[in-house]
Amino acid sequence: MPAIHFSAEEFNKTISESPAIVDFWATWCGPCKMLGPVIEQLAEELEDKIPVGKIDVDECREVAMEYGVMSIPTVIYFKNGVEVKRFVGVQSKEKLLEAAKELE
Repeated sequence: MPAIHFSAEEFNKTISESPAIVDFWATWCGPCKMLGPVIEQLAEELEDKIPVGKIDVDECREVAMEYGVMSIPTVIYFKNGVEVKRFVGVQSKEKLLEAAKELE
């Protein structure tokens, strides 16, 4: 299953209902394009366990501001509606998968 492209409403609903991994990105961001395939692989590998999605900081500025996203890509892990881990910049799939174990 591909990564979910969240609207602000979908994002708030998802993080309140279950653990989630969210990639804050933008279409014009080079490093975001590098991380994109990794996020898609993560979404496939965690398909039945943890929702993995993307939120475009240009379309959902208020969400990015609420979570203090200053640099992109930023990947935030949520549990019980609260941020529990954050990675800024391009990360390896292995590093992101390892961190996901804390959400299960």
